[in-house]
Amino acid sequence: MLNLIKMKARIWFLLGFAGCVLLMSMGAYFQFVGGLEPCPLCISQRIGIMLTGLVFLIAGLHNPEEKGRKIYSILGTLVALSGGAVSVRHIWIQHLPPDEVPECGPGIEYMMENFPLAEVIKQMLSGTGDCAKVDWTLLGFSMPAWTLVAFLMLAGLSLLQFWNSNGQK
Repeated sequence: MLNLIKMKARIWFLLGFAGCVLLMSMGAYFQFVGGLEPCPLCISQRIGIMLTGLVFLIAGLHNPEEKGRKIYSILGTLVALSGGAVSVRHIWIQHLPPDEVPECGPGIEYMMENFPLAEVIKQMLSGTGDCAKVDWTLLGFSMPAWTLVAFLMLAGLSLLQFWNSNGQK
């Protein structure tokens, strides 16, 4: 059975990239068609997905030997887990009692125009009251919870390539 799923690491990395493209497409759909405006933590998670996808794309195009494959594997895992950490923070904010939720902040466009970049990044990673609102659920899980699942799957896919020697010399 395991022989059926063995493929070259290059294929797995490119499939991971395709998964990231799908996740970004879903985010765009929910924003532009569904009318859900992303909060700062949502945008941070999107950046995490883009960075993970970038690592996967570069690894797939580069198609390195064993040492390079292991480096890309570790890098992809770390980037995906960093995005997952943002998702965990978002889930935590969504489960805070209403009196402990941080105050809502200004929109991201306003912050980019009027605040230093370090302050914008801090706000994006710490979250605001906007991040506590649950606009969408599937099977009882909010979008950040599903994004966490996606990040964990991407991290697992990347980490498995550390040991994938199929098709290597």
